Amino acid sequence: MKNFILFIITVIIIGVLYFYHQDLQKAYYSILRSFRDDTSTLENKNEYYRDYDFNFVQTTDDFSPESSQDILNIFYTAINSGMEDFTFYCPDTYTDCLTEVETLANNQEMLSDINNFVHPYNGFYHIETQYDSLGKVQIHIQKSYSDEQIEQINNKVEQLSQQLIIPGDTDINNILRVHDYIINHTVYDSARSDYGDTTYQSDIAYGPLFQGYGICGGYTDAMQLFLEKLGVKNYKVSSDEHVWNAVFINNRWLHLDLTWDDPVTSTGENILDHKFFLIDTLTLLNLEKTEHQFNIDVYSELKEA
Repeated sequence: MKNFILFIITVIIIGVLYFYHQDLQKAYYSILRSFRDDTSTLENKNEYYRDYDFNFVQTTDDFSPESSQDILNIFYTAINSGMEDFTFYCPDTYTDCLTEVETLANNQEMLSDINNFVHPYNGFYHIETQYDSLGKVQIHIQKSYSDEQIEQINNKVEQLSQQLIIPGDTDINNILRVHDYIINHTVYDSARSDYGDTTYQSDIAYGPLFQGYGICGGYTDAMQLFLEKLGVKNYKVSSDEHVWNAVFINNRWLHLDLTWDDPVTSTGENILDHKFFLIDTLTLLNLEKTEHQFNIDVYSELKEA
């Protein structure tokens, strides 16, 4: 009889554990998380953090996501902060959270889109995401610019700003002078673009500002640093093959493409053009459609431009 009663009690315990094991597991994970409260904060954000939002991504100080948009915002905030490592946790109530994190971590196109909304110095050339069964998500960010490059470039931008940015003049005129200077002192790096030659650091601002060579990434970053200096809201917009600047000027978002204003010629003649200087989207696509077909859902400020 004792054995039978013990058997019944055991069956009941197993049944209870079977039906409630998920709740118990969640409670167990919650207890563990309470002792591993290493969620990142924005206390360590650097001076290049941009404290404003866009339609696609917004800054946040809530790192307990409840939707895929929240995850996008956390990744944006992490990259935008300038920190190299960032940690947050998926809450128990958001059952698809880790799946959504994994989807974003494997979507290089979307990660690159997020990267376009941050200051060049906080942008990454590689980003790695790790997560575990407790819902812990760790983001490791390897930046595009070294501290040494940032110091050199900042000194150069400061020096050139004294020549090119005239206090009291319009933002358009100041942007025009910077646009013309970069193009007049830069040659398009066809060797890198066509053959992957890495003689020059033409894909970042260092190439145009110090070596005289640039591809679209270098032209765009160099221009963006001066836009930041002017306090003009901006971001980078990209297609599958190209990247250029989007600039908020006179209450409108407009396109600014230095690469296409510095065309490569068969004679090697250095040409300065202004066809792609602060133009709306219709004008842009009438001028060139192949390399400028961008995702209007990501860069939606440009819909009305």
